[in-house]
Amino acid sequence: MRSIAILSAGIIALSSTITTAQQTDQSRPEPAAQVFSIPQTGLSFLTGDTWQQGSQKMRLYGVQACIRGTLYTDNSGLKQDCGAVSLAMLAAMIRDTKPTCSPIAQLPSRTLQESATILVICSAHVGDKSLDLGTALITQGFAFAAFSNDAKPVYMPYLVAEATAKQSKAGLWAYPDMPHPNLVLFEAMQSQTQKP
Repeated sequence: MRSIAILSAGIIALSSTITTAQQTDQSRPEPAAQVFSIPQTGLSFLTGDTWQQGSQKMRLYGVQACIRGTLYTDNSGLKQDCGAVSLAMLAAMIRDTKPTCSPIAQLPSRTLQESATILVICSAHVGDKSLDLGTALITQGFAFAAFSNDAKPVYMPYLVAEATAKQSKAGLWAYPDMPHPNLVLFEAMQSQTQKP
């Protein structure tokens, strides 16, 4: 119920961000004609941007959650797992807003035993409003704009939403030592390329 209150409070900011984002960039792939509802049972949340639905892995297009195992210090001075907090918010948003999604692309699996990952865009439903789930998570400060390996945003409107969240210190942005996942990933990539 608390996540609904957070969402309701952010609808005005989200609507403004969505309008700005739509005017800024039209590069998001068009969704396929197939639309599906995320089931309310039988889900396994893997990260704050990815879940297992039956035998299929789904990932929000252009969204990057905090990395599991990275820590920030909460207001009580306790260390919290940033990735676990992102995951909890995704689970709450899916539970409370009952999103519908459209697949837009498929990432190949890394192994023969693993199924491919379907990239999706989803609409969250709050009252009579439909909001982009990625924008909602990012604007509320519990997810971030994903970047490609060449350090460019995957979907520019999500970077606009992230800037809005950062400026207002929403969600995880309230904590100065929050480990930004893109920095964590870029540092890991750099250390891999510097190995002999």
